[in-house]
Amino acid sequence: MSTDKFFVLLLACFVCRFSFSQSPEIDSLKQALKSAKHDTARMDILQELVEAISDDNVWPTYNEQAHKLATDLSQSKNEKIRKKGKQGLAYSLNNLAFFWEQKGDVPKALDYYERSLSAQNEVGDKEGLATSYNNMGLIFRYQGNALKGMDYLKKGLKIREEIGDKKGIGHSLLNLAFVHSQQGDIQKALDYNTRALKIAEELKDADGTATALGNIAVLYNNQGDLQKSIEYFTRGLKIREEMGDKDGVANSFSNLGVIYSDRKDFKKAEDYYLKSLKIREELGNKKGIAYSLVNLGALYKNQAKLESALECYSRSLKINNELGSTEGKISSLVSMARVYFMQKKYASAISYADSSLLLSSQQGFPENIKNAAELLKSIYKETNKPKQALEMFELYVRMRDSISNESNRKASVKTQLKYEYEKRSAADSVKNAEQQKVKDAQLTAQTASLKQEKFQRYALVVGLLIVLGGLGFVINRFRITQKQKKIIEEQKIKVDEAFEKLHEKNKEVMDSIHYAKRIQSALLTSEKYIERVLKRKT
Repeated sequence: MSTDKFFVLLLACFVCRFSFSQSPEIDSLKQALKSAKHDTARMDILQELVEAISDDNVWPTYNEQAHKLATDLSQSKNEKIRKKGKQGLAYSLNNLAFFWEQKGDVPKALDYYERSLSAQNEVGDKEGLATSYNNMGLIFRYQGNALKGMDYLKKGLKIREEIGDKKGIGHSLLNLAFVHSQQGDIQKALDYNTRALKIAEELKDADGTATALGNIAVLYNNQGDLQKSIEYFTRGLKIREEMGDKDGVANSFSNLGVIYSDRKDFKKAEDYYLKSLKIREELGNKKGIAYSLVNLGALYKNQAKLESALECYSRSLKINNELGSTEGKISSLVSMARVYFMQKKYASAISYADSSLLLSSQQGFPENIKNAAELLKSIYKETNKPKQALEMFELYVRMRDSISNESNRKASVKTQLKYEYEKRSAADSVKNAEQQKVKDAQLTAQTASLKQEKFQRYALVVGLLIVLGGLGFVINRFRITQKQKKIIEEQKIKVDEAFEKLHEKNKEVMDSIHYAKRIQSALLTSEKYIERVLKRKT
């Protein structure tokens, strides 16, 4: 039996072993056990019988037989047989641990869990490791060591996430939710419970669904929403009844009794409490009996039936001392202190309330610290001790604010709305599918549009770069042209100046030539004169 446990919140928390209905194959398994010739086959059949039988008085017998065979096989010289024997040993040790835990022998239960862990580590059984970590975490939490308990629970959750064990993940989340609720971290408790509920509903895990519903109901109750709390508890109770889970039904009755007690419907509350107590006594569930007695004691106290209340609380305290339940002792002690205060037995009231406060402070339970501090404040005020009364009142306010602040209320509403929305959406899968198609089409169109816009932006940028590049080229050419023009103009000026100088020099030369010619003309005889002279001579 892979004994994986989880708790429901509120005072009446409980350990739940998976309930198995009487399988029609049990007879055939018993027959197969008789005819089996090999120890490995016999061990496998015994394990199947442990899983198939729901009678708590029968399955331990088969588990003991499986344990003995596994112990022998684990010492075999054949490696394959030895490994199979160690796997069977880890399995049976885990079941033995659960058995002794149910009997209230916590030290023996822890010893078997440690031995189971060792065997599981040897064979690399991750699923078994996660289960053992989970169960050990719950024992430590039950003993009042919340931090160590949370450490083990988180180890189990991590392994389950690694191997993809969704059902196991859901159970780990429920247990972590319980521890966070105890420590006053309502937001985390809501988150873990809602995640667990979603997983349980997806897997059609009735046990996990009922537990998650009960946990959420408790959180609503703590936030003052009694109607919503009753609604969730009732849904969980219906599932438990359909499962035939007597322990779960007893727990649901107990929680509903708390709700009706808060609403001052004492008759209905007592009916539920007595139903719960009767079932737990039939099952021999000592922890459950202790919780039922505390609840009945509170009911009688509220009706001023103080002696009946004290009797219930005293019986509860005795059982919790036997079980070593720190949480149970805290509850019984503060409850007895309230009755003694009502009876004006102040010395006894202070003694019991102080004991409760000390244990609560050692374990870091803000809800329990708040309850003890509130009571001590009233006692000190009544006995005219104002200094002590003020100290307790300040402690009470700090604890109260840490548990029931506005952010927690908002987280509760927000988480519930998210859960309800997701559930409604999942109920109409066809509609969701059509909506998804529309969304996909819209997304595709939007993506195409975005791509087109992106391309257009790129084209625009490239175009602008080209234009800017061309403009830069034109500007550059203009600058070069202007520079060349300036150079040409400067050269033209120089040429004009040179030409002017040349012109002046030419003029000077021509003037010189003309001057020489005139001198020559003056010195030589005129041709016409010579011609006339020659004609005269002839």
